Amino acid sequence: MITTAKTTPSLEDLAAQALDLARRQGASAAEVNTGLGAGLSVTVRKGEVETVEHHRDKSLSITVFFGERSGSASTADFRAQALSEAVMAACAIARHTAADPYNGLADPAHLARDIPDLDLYHPWSLSMEEAIDLARRCEDAAFAADPRIRNSEGASVTTHDGTDVYATSDGFLGTVRASRHGISCAVLGEDGHGGMQRDYDYASVRDPRDLPPAEDIGRRAARRTVRRLGGRQIKTCQVPVLYEAQVARSLVSHLVSAISGPSLYRRSSFLLDSVDTALFPAWVHLYEEPHRKKAMGSAPFDGEGVETRYRDLVTGGILRRYCLDSYSARKLGLTTTANAGGVHNLTVASGPEDLAGLLRQMGRGLFVTELIGFGINTVTGDYSRGAAGFWVEGGEIVHPVEEITIASNLRDMYKGLVAVGRDVDTRHNVCTGSWLLERMTVAGG
Repeated sequence: MITTAKTTPSLEDLAAQALDLARRQGASAAEVNTGLGAGLSVTVRKGEVETVEHHRDKSLSITVFFGERSGSASTADFRAQALSEAVMAACAIARHTAADPYNGLADPAHLARDIPDLDLYHPWSLSMEEAIDLARRCEDAAFAADPRIRNSEGASVTTHDGTDVYATSDGFLGTVRASRHGISCAVLGEDGHGGMQRDYDYASVRDPRDLPPAEDIGRRAARRTVRRLGGRQIKTCQVPVLYEAQVARSLVSHLVSAISGPSLYRRSSFLLDSVDTALFPAWVHLYEEPHRKKAMGSAPFDGEGVETRYRDLVTGGILRRYCLDSYSARKLGLTTTANAGGVHNLTVASGPEDLAGLLRQMGRGLFVTELIGFGINTVTGDYSRGAAGFWVEGGEIVHPVEEITIASNLRDMYKGLVAVGRDVDTRHNVCTGSWLLERMTVAGG
């Protein structure tokens, strides 16, 4: 049995009870996820309190196996009767489903044995009044930053912390306590000629002491908004494209989706049979670092209890593995990569240039700061999305750009990666700096 310090016995007891009920119903194996959480969220718009929400959530889900048959059920009611009914429902479903030889718990040999303290739990004793004050200060700073900021979609402050337990009938029991806190602001600007633009900024951290001042977030939201005023279309062309870090993350997410188990065993991916194939230039390195302290994507084990650890995904520009859970690994005749539930701090190694350096390196082209819609064909890799950003000449931004479409194929985009900036966005489980791509088609007016 695996436990961690400061566990929550009530959740562990609930998991044990559910597993015991499943055994008594004849299940050959079972797994339980259960959790408790609490939080506060406030939004202020134009100085007035728009919403105040106190969150208290709890859940328990159980999956049972009768040989190769499985069934799942969940409940938010922790009373004994409700727990029994959830287990009975899962068992009833399992008895009526078709057998699947790839069903089952993770191989015990791959389960986490030592669970490190990743410093993820930092509760914030924030009162409603203090949260409202922070949100007001954030929004006030945005309005004060520039007279062209005329309206607001609001500033928000959120805080949440909770405990999650995962347990299986073959003896695994793991508990993770984690917190997440954030401040955000979205405002609208006017240029005096009827033109309006909107943009935002935000911060998301595990430890509230790592949050920037609320006023800084408001000022950044204002700057991001006013720089977009006066946007125009451009003529269709083929030029280098620079993705700002927070939108470059989507290019990594498309890669992960294409090399994830379901896309592969359904043969709906443009990266089938691509392990040991060069997808990027030789200098590109992508890796998972799941035990990074305080990071948003850190986890001691994946959604099946499989031990997470540092793993290379791309080295020398070559794809080294897929991202698999136990089920997809069995279907593909491979081994789980501890990616049940997703990737963990997947990081793109950055180069020496900051954003300004990448703009100079690009010289002339498009700097993308927003993507609109979803135009990705996961089977072919064809890519086409609405975009907004800035036109660049001589390495300098010359004017905003809007109402354009950027298009290429993801294979060509990955091959044509010129540089990755050191302006790494760490607010998510995918961490990367800005991406400079060799060439894309930009369709304008």
